[in-house]
Amino acid sequence: METFLVGGAVRDTLLGLTVKDRDWVVVGAHPQQMLDLGYTQVGQDFPVFLHPETREEHALARTERKSGSGYTGFTVYAAPDVTLEQDLIRRDLTINAMAQDAKGNIHDPFNGQQDLEAKRLRHVSAAFSEDPLRVLRVARFAARYANLGFHVAPETLTLMIDMSVSGELSALTAERVWQEWHKSLTSERPDVFLETLRFSGALHVIMPEIDALFGVPQPEQHHPEIDCGIHTLLVAKQAATESDDPEVRFAAQLHDLGKGTTPKEEWPRHIAHEKRGIKLVKQLCHRLKVPNSYRDLALIVCAEHTNIHRAMELKPSTLTNLFDRIDAWRKPERVEKLVTACRADSRGRIGFEDNAYPQADYVLACFTAAQAVDVKPIVTAGYKGADIKAELNRQRAEAVASVKAQQVTD
Repeated sequence: METFLVGGAVRDTLLGLTVKDRDWVVVGAHPQQMLDLGYTQVGQDFPVFLHPETREEHALARTERKSGSGYTGFTVYAAPDVTLEQDLIRRDLTINAMAQDAKGNIHDPFNGQQDLEAKRLRHVSAAFSEDPLRVLRVARFAARYANLGFHVAPETLTLMIDMSVSGELSALTAERVWQEWHKSLTSERPDVFLETLRFSGALHVIMPEIDALFGVPQPEQHHPEIDCGIHTLLVAKQAATESDDPEVRFAAQLHDLGKGTTPKEEWPRHIAHEKRGIKLVKQLCHRLKVPNSYRDLALIVCAEHTNIHRAMELKPSTLTNLFDRIDAWRKPERVEKLVTACRADSRGRIGFEDNAYPQADYVLACFTAAQAVDVKPIVTAGYKGADIKAELNRQRAEAVASVKAQQVTD
């Protein structure tokens, strides 16, 4: 019986990165041995055990054989005669197929260290194509390590394209797709996740609403990048520099979905794309079972981003009504999230990356002023029923007007 540190912990240690989780593989053992040593079994599909002290996962070395469709269609064999190399060869990428023994020696049968040095994401074996989830995993790793210069190996991208065309991706559950997407939102470069999915053909299958944006033009004077899909990638990249909040990053990626349904005869203009986008955001979020908080912010940004861009031109009452629509009085955090996503939209254009976006501070100042209006004096003054709300809105609009007047003066 021998225990090896495997996967991400070995990879990130070699990259000089902080290791968050440690996974282990046990070679030469059977389940009863693990139980006798005080381990707790938790794996249902294959033998996985928790260490009695560290609670870190220890999996018995295993092999997998394709026996059905999708990423769950595998027959697992875990027994003492399974070797370390047999266990490692079933993994997705060479940089994830390394192990470290108790003496600190690295076992690297598939040249993962060489690929780390070359900044290359390369599949271990042809068995890669048996698991459709790996297309999304590679895209996520590409996003995670993009700033380190990593790229997908051409031969691996070819396999991913073949998998996208084969129809295997349809076997992925909404939960697994969202899990990978969500992880990409916390990476350094969420845009690379989308870009890699597009290059592999998976974006068309999994997120057709986003894929439809590519090839759709916009007015060059406002969008030097012209293509709506390229703009979306630029906004996704910019949002990651503007905010660590995955909800903001997600909303920024979906803000322009409506442009993908603009009739060609109307190109490059996109009148009422905000309204058309709402249906698409709902459709995508429902299909992939996106959490409500993510969906709700995405709907707000989709519907209101052009209003925020021209906020300084809006009447005080119009801006107050916008705060009403997004339920800002009960959920004030939405205002900052909205303007942050809109700032990413504005800066997510070629040559606009460092431009000022005074609309953000202006909207936040207006909201702070409007929020400070107290309803109690209105009630004390004798207003009743609907008149309370009307007077409250009037005073809030007055507060916004004061901010607007100050802005003009400045």
